Amino acid sequence: MDTIWMAQGNCADAPPSTFFPSDGVGVEVARRICGTCPVKDQCLEHALESRIDHGVWGGCSERERRRILKRRRDLALSATR
Repeated sequence: MDTIWMAQGNCADAPPSTFFPSDGVGVEVARRICGTCPVKDQCLEHALESRIDHGVWGGCSERERRRILKRRRDLALSATR
């Protein structure tokens, strides 16, 4: 898996704990950092493909990533009908 893009992320200069918050305020802080990140989309896809359950990746929380995966499954299922 190619992860060279990670070094180009806005998060490269932030403590990792920033992206593994324990509350909603922490999630918002991480989202702001992700907001202008040049590799935000790659980060999100990495988390989705790797089924990463914890933290903020590509500006999305765990809950948001679960919703994205569910939407994709539903779309794939409806496309096969």
